[in-house]
Amino acid sequence: MVVLRIRNVHKRKYALICLCIVGFIMYRWLGRPAGGRRMTRKVGLSANSSQFTLEGQPFHILGGSVHYFRVPRAYWRDRLLKMKACGINTLTTYVPWSLHQPERGVFNFHTQLDLEAYINLAADLGLWVILRPGPYISSELDLGGLPSWLLSDGSMRLRTTYPGFTQAVDTFFDKLIPKVVPLQFKKGGPIIAVQVENEYGSFAKDESYMLFIKEALQSRGISELLFTSDNHNTLKSGGVEGGTRDIQDLNAIQPNGPTMVMDYWTGWYDVWGDLHHVLPPEDMVSTVREILRRGMSVNLYMFHGGSSFGFMSGALQDPSYKALVPSYDYDAPLSEAGEYTPKYHLLRDLLSRYNSKLNTKFKSYNTCRDRPLYSFSDMPVLHYREAYEPAIMYQHMSLWDALSFTEGPFKSLKPINMENLPVNNKNGQSYGYTLYETTITSGGLLKSGDNLLDVMDAQLLAVAKTCKRHKNDQSLQGRRTLSLLVENCGRTICLVGDILLNNISLRDFTIYSLDMKPSFIDSLYRAPWKTLPETPSFPGFFMGRLFAYGYPSDTFVKLPGWEKGVVFVNGLNLGRYWSIGPQQTLYLPGPFLNSGINQVQHLLEGFYFIFLIFYLPRRQNIVFNSDL
Repeated sequence: MVVLRIRNVHKRKYALICLCIVGFIMYRWLGRPAGGRRMTRKVGLSANSSQFTLEGQPFHILGGSVHYFRVPRAYWRDRLLKMKACGINTLTTYVPWSLHQPERGVFNFHTQLDLEAYINLAADLGLWVILRPGPYISSELDLGGLPSWLLSDGSMRLRTTYPGFTQAVDTFFDKLIPKVVPLQFKKGGPIIAVQVENEYGSFAKDESYMLFIKEALQSRGISELLFTSDNHNTLKSGGVEGGTRDIQDLNAIQPNGPTMVMDYWTGWYDVWGDLHHVLPPEDMVSTVREILRRGMSVNLYMFHGGSSFGFMSGALQDPSYKALVPSYDYDAPLSEAGEYTPKYHLLRDLLSRYNSKLNTKFKSYNTCRDRPLYSFSDMPVLHYREAYEPAIMYQHMSLWDALSFTEGPFKSLKPINMENLPVNNKNGQSYGYTLYETTITSGGLLKSGDNLLDVMDAQLLAVAKTCKRHKNDQSLQGRRTLSLLVENCGRTICLVGDILLNNISLRDFTIYSLDMKPSFIDSLYRAPWKTLPETPSFPGFFMGRLFAYGYPSDTFVKLPGWEKGVVFVNGLNLGRYWSIGPQQTLYLPGPFLNSGINQVQHLLEGFYFIFLIFYLPRRQNIVFNSDL
């Protein structure tokens, strides 16, 4: 009897083990495949014929760009579900080196920057992925996504085979590529293609560079289809043998290859002081319809732009310097706050009819689940937006009272550009402001030429046209402390040379780094805040409170009467505001708020009077609207 019981126990164990093995096999065979089609996963995406094939079957890439670093992580699923519901089958995203490696030897792939989680989420939702790891990505980011600490090397030659650059790329790829190798198509993941650099044909400073990047990817395990993306007039300069150049005019270079518009711009970005860019929905959909009619694949840049929170935004240099606004709405089908637009509805109608034709033409059904490969899902319900009570600014602190919470100060005979300041573990300063102070003992003419943007004096507060290169000469008299507040509105801007007084270079500077990192903003809660005076000093910090009862909802921050500055909510940098527009509000996602009291801080830079205006900003409450 005892023997029988023991044997029964063993039988149950064996049965359980067999059941687990069968379950594992069934999971591997029937498990989730991106795109809903079970494939052998040996060949992957191929461009060996006039049409893309995926595991030997005809495949049309209907792509859309959504950047994980521009969307609050709490909203990743919402945005991707809305993209899939529109008929998109492939997600494309850049990888910002500057955010993932803010300092030498320091890497961040967590929380908001968890790339692996983002790609796995795309797979869970049935989306393929095209990865664009750079290292240079442009994407209207500061320095095109390259980390600013590269510039501390005075001989640095970016995007070339200069040893200092290639060694830095190798170090970054050593951390990045192993994370995405297991997520490739042939290994069961959703990544079907990888881009080599970005639009290098527009730069083309080193003939060996693209080959270096290609080998850097492949030697670390990237085995999916490689491709490049360039403008039609720089196509040959940016290509690399073995890659697929996804653009309309490819016939002359690869007459037998498939064609793809890798970046069809659904709108455009905005710059400070310019008009808001809008592309009519009918024009966008008409172009997409023509692309599809020609049998081409397409990627919509952007499908959802999101926000360049903090100081992420870059700037234009040619033909003249213009800084970008923090909103990356891009006039895309899905708005900055994740709202459906007329473009979305027109595009969804077009893709629903197109996908139906593809399913009929290719008979592309999942043999295990009997589900179309080009499938649609229901449109997710929109998030609730709310207009909160205005935030009353009740405390103030001058910029000079906050200097004791900075790293420094530093003494230098000559002014040092922010990238070479001995801060952040000798990695220099990437973003924010740098304050240079020196003593002048005589009157005369102050000249900065093209070396400086903002000139501020602790008493005089002389501010030239902020964020725009131009020669500013100021007349000064008597002995005084001269304070030069320099803002990085988007890389290529910094203090790059001497400041002259009567054509003599100023010397003996005291320098403060104001990079506005979260640690600095948090430290200000211990600072000597004062009750807001009737005439506060500028530049300065202002603090108020926002009350959000219940579960916080999305809203927009509007600053009527305020001129220029940066807004922080609960220590998070929402971005710059500037009365010149075109952006008039800052998107504040609900996940950034707490139920109850929320701290609202902002730095107001000052007021103008040299060329344009002579008045203090009208101190008003900060408004939270439910509409943009």
